[in-house]
Amino acid sequence: MSFSNTQEEAIQARYRSVKAGFVQQGTTLNAWSRENGTRIQNVRDAFFGIWRGQGAAALIAKVTAAAKGDQN
Repeated sequence: MSFSNTQEEAIQARYRSVKAGFVQQGTTLNAWSRENGTRIQNVRDAFFGIWRGQGAAALIAKVTAAAKGDQN
């Protein structure tokens, strides 16, 4: 296990962790996005800080919960 040295590395690690959570469930982040009417680019933009604000924060929370298997 390596430690993130920069904020960008931490963000990338969090995004990869979310993607891995979907793979562990037998699906993908892209498939989840399509099923939930969300563009994958919006998910990426929210995670990487290109899209900010309440909507982005809510999307990150929703995606992260789904990646953990929460059915909210």
